[in-house]
Amino acid sequence: MNNDERFNPYVSVNAEEEIVISGIAGQFPNSDNMKTFQNNLFNKMDLGSKDHQRWTNYIYEIPPRIGKMDNIEKFDAEFFNISAVEAHTLDPGIRMLLENTYAAIIDAGVNPAELQGTRTGIITAMTISETYVDVIYGKPQVAGLPILGYNKNMLANKISYWLNVTGPSYNIDSACSSSHFAMIEAYNLIRSGICDAAIVASFNLCIHPSVTQQFYSLGALSDDGYCKPFDEKGAGYMRSDAATAIYLQKAKNARRIYATFIYGKTNCDGFKEEGITFPSLDKQKILMKEFYKECNVSPLELSYLEAHATGTIAGDPVELQTIDEALCIKRDFPLLIGSVKSNIGHSEAASGHCQIAKILIAMETGIIPPTIHFKHPRKDMTAIIEGRVKIVTEPTEWKGGYVAINSFGFGGANGHLLLKSNPKIKVNETNNNLPKLVVISGRTKDAVKIILDDIQSRSVDVEYISLLHHIYSGNIKDHPYRGYIIAGSKINDNAIIKRRCTLYTKRPICFIFSGIGTQCFNMGK
Repeated sequence: MNNDERFNPYVSVNAEEEIVISGIAGQFPNSDNMKTFQNNLFNKMDLGSKDHQRWTNYIYEIPPRIGKMDNIEKFDAEFFNISAVEAHTLDPGIRMLLENTYAAIIDAGVNPAELQGTRTGIITAMTISETYVDVIYGKPQVAGLPILGYNKNMLANKISYWLNVTGPSYNIDSACSSSHFAMIEAYNLIRSGICDAAIVASFNLCIHPSVTQQFYSLGALSDDGYCKPFDEKGAGYMRSDAATAIYLQKAKNARRIYATFIYGKTNCDGFKEEGITFPSLDKQKILMKEFYKECNVSPLELSYLEAHATGTIAGDPVELQTIDEALCIKRDFPLLIGSVKSNIGHSEAASGHCQIAKILIAMETGIIPPTIHFKHPRKDMTAIIEGRVKIVTEPTEWKGGYVAINSFGFGGANGHLLLKSNPKIKVNETNNNLPKLVVISGRTKDAVKIILDDIQSRSVDVEYISLLHHIYSGNIKDHPYRGYIIAGSKINDNAIIKRRCTLYTKRPICFIFSGIGTQCFNMGK
C-alpha cells in the first residue's frame, strides 16, 4: 500500500461524506436531560450539591460539594433484557449509558432495530469505577456477575451486545480527556471505513469518598467545592457526575444534523520538569498550530472556544496563554471563550461530552450559555486583561460558524476538536397547516403522554414529525403502550392504549373510503 492509498484524516471530503452529530442524550448534575440542562445553563445555575448524601460521617477532610446526578439507582432492566440479579451487579454508570444510548439513537430519528447487524462502533470513555473495589473485593459471595458488570472492558461491549452491532467496541481512558479521545477515535474509524456510524458514550460518578479525598490531597479540588474558571479566586474544581451518549453518522445517512465534526487531533506532553500532572504550554501550542494547518481552517474563523478550564491554578493560565499565542495572533476582535465547568464542575472522563452538550445547546437555540463565577481574571491572564480573549458571562448571541473545544488529561493527553454549526435552513412546507397523524410508542403510559404533550405544545414542525415517523414506523421491542395525536388539528384528538408486547410483522396501512356521505364529520369512524 503506498502513501496515497492510506487513510489520510486531513483530506477534505464532500458534504455527504462529512461526519455529523445526529443524536445526543445526557444526564448532568441536577439535570435529568438535555432540556433541563439547557434551562439551568441559561439561568446561570450552579448545579453543585452540598447535601448530596453520597457519604456521611467521613473521617477525612474533603470539599463539601459535588455535582450530583439524580436517580442513579433506577434502571429499566427488562427493556435491556437484563435480569434483576444481573442489574444489581452492573455498575450504575453502565446502566445509565445503556439508557442514554437508547435516547441518543431515538434523538437521531432512528429506531434501534435499524442498527442490528450494522458496523456501528461503540467507543466509551471511563476512567474510574468507584464501585469496583467495594463489589469485586467486598462482596465475594456474589460470584461471577460483578466481573462482567464492573470491568471497563465490558462498558462498550454491553452496549454492542444489546444493540447487536458488530463495529469496533472498546473503552478509552486518557483521564480528563477520555471523551475527547473517544470522539476522535470514532471520527477516524468512520473516516477510514472501518465502521459506518458510531456511538460515543461516557460517564463519571462520584460515589466513593476515598477517590475525592485522593484528588483533594493532590491539590486539584477547591476547598469550598466551587469551580471558578479564569477567576482570581479559582483554586481547584468541584468533582461531578455526568452520563452522556453521542451518535455520529455520515451526513448522507443522517436524519438530523446538530453539527458537523470537522476535525479532531491529540498529542502527548511527554516528560515535564514540573511533574506528570502539570500542563505543557509547548505541547498544547504544537497541537493547536498543527491542528488548524492540517484541517485547513484559519483560527481567525473561530466564533467561540469552549475551554477545558477547570479553575486550577496550574491549568487555567497555561491553557489561556496557549489560546492567546496559538489562536489569537492577528485577530482584530476578541475570541469568545467559556467553560461549562463553572456550572457543573469537572466530570473528568465525561467532561468533553458536557462541553459538546453545551455547544449543541448554543447552536440549537442561537444563544451561548454564560460562564458563571467569573468576576476578575488572574493577574497572569493578560489575554483577558488586554482584550484578546473575552469570557462569555451573559447569554450571548450565537452567530454560527466554527467552535473549538479543548480537553486535557492530567497525565498529559491533550485533545482538540472543531465543530461547525449546521447551516441548513429549516423546512417549511406549503401544506404546513394540514393536520398530521403521529403515532408513537413507549414503555409506560406517562412516557407516551409526555411525547404527545410535547407535540401538542409545538406549532406543527414537519421535520420533527418526520423524525417521529421514522422512529415509530416499525415496532420497538418491549414498548407496550401506543398513542397517537392529530398534530395541527383544531380538535384535541389523541388516545393511548396498552397492548401485549409481542413481536409482530409490519402490517400494511389500510385506507377506508366511506362512500356516499364523506361530507359528514367522522363518517369514516
